[in-house]
Amino acid sequence: MLRPFLPSVVFYAQAAAHIGLAASKSARGRLTNPELVKGSRALLRALERAGVRFDITGAESLDWTAGPYVFVANHMSPMETQVLPGILAQAAPCTFVVKPGLLEYPVFGSVLRSFDPVVVSRTDPRADLRCVLEQGTRRLREGISVIVFPQAHRTDRFERQAFNSIGMRLARAAGVPIVPIALDTGAWSSGRLVKDIGWILPQRPARFALGRPITVGADGSAAHRATVSFIEAQLDTWNGAAPERRPAAAPSPSPEPLKR
Repeated sequence: MLRPFLPSVVFYAQAAAHIGLAASKSARGRLTNPELVKGSRALLRALERAGVRFDITGAESLDWTAGPYVFVANHMSPMETQVLPGILAQAAPCTFVVKPGLLEYPVFGSVLRSFDPVVVSRTDPRADLRCVLEQGTRRLREGISVIVFPQAHRTDRFERQAFNSIGMRLARAAGVPIVPIALDTGAWSSGRLVKDIGWILPQRPARFALGRPITVGADGSAAHRATVSFIEAQLDTWNGAAPERRPAAAPSPSPEPLKR
């Protein structure tokens, strides 16, 4: 374990300092959204210093002034909740749909609360849908973009059957577009004792691909299929797999590279 040990020490030492400072500001009510974005970018740079290579595409082709958006992404590791606000900085302010347990985490929970997230139980789908539609719509109408992970749990396998349509329903209710995000964040592995504290594996790239905005029609099914198809096709490309033939969905053009 020596190989991942050193990058992990490098990253967590820096992450502890950044998150601790943010938590201190949050406790005093001084943690603003610009500071949250700044902290997210600092964590991205800490991962880079630990040797993680980031490949981010699609951000340049997005009209940030046309937001707010509902960002819909697959969910693999703790990395996306930490770095997405920095990647989506031009869409700031933004928030998340999260489980209540995340808000109880020591230190990090207080930082996450500063995003004023939409909190769902993941045990009562009907109640969760009402919560997301009511609270999510209110935030979108206030100009706050919402990041949704429709999978119930983090996983490195993408299964479209487990990818629910809650993001599409929120976008339709609020009258805003969906922006699909495919991500591959296995460079931050899950921990055995504490799920969010795993090895940092710099041999694995961290990849984020943003699709073009998808307009949600009256029934929403086409937009949901287009969202799922974009994420699935991008993951297939990264994994070197031939995409499976499926019924045609609304087109979502390939994103352009973001120069870093």
